[in-house]
Amino acid sequence: MSRRFHLPDVIPVFPLPGALLLPRARLPLHVFEPRYLAMLDDALKTETRLIGMIQPDRMSEKAGGTGLHRIGCAGRITQFSETEDGRYMVTLSGLSRYRILEEIEGFTPYRRCKVSWEGFDRDLAGSEHDPDFDRDAFTGTLERYFVSCGLDADWASLKDADDELLINSLSMLLEFAPEDKQALLEAPSLSTRRETLVTLIEFALRGGGRAEDKMQ
Repeated sequence: MSRRFHLPDVIPVFPLPGALLLPRARLPLHVFEPRYLAMLDDALKTETRLIGMIQPDRMSEKAGGTGLHRIGCAGRITQFSETEDGRYMVTLSGLSRYRILEEIEGFTPYRRCKVSWEGFDRDLAGSEHDPDFDRDAFTGTLERYFVSCGLDADWASLKDADDELLINSLSMLLEFAPEDKQALLEAPSLSTRRETLVTLIEFALRGGGRAEDKMQ
């Protein structure tokens, strides 16, 4: 799946506010809407089994656009189970970011887009490292954030995790507004993603609030 010719030009897209997928990370999904059940059924029939996660864009929608951000991340369905009442429990393994070129009109109940994978070669090149990562300072900031939010953590596991796993997992799991999640997605490197993550955490610690507070 890491070779370019395996990446299709058209993929189904799943707009889900606040749900962030990053390359080499895993995103569990609980799917129950009929249109997305159909999307999964169709994706499972393809060789690539790709779903393109994407953040909705309210400004684009108001301006008469697609209502989607231009950059998302595609994941491959790597785990799949069906409940007795017809819901799907799936896991997407992040493969590569993509850029939407245009939406494809068709007869599917879900949305499909023509995409470009250009500019995201780094996503397919293996794990990233953050050479300037000050783990002690980062952990201290993170501990203060967790205390302020009333969150618990397995600090031993966090301290042992490699740079990419730690930064990307926190980017996906912590509660930030959809626009903040988009900024984390679009960060050009692991270092810039970590810098963005620290900025968001420090903003919350200064009273900026979590995403759930901003949206109320």
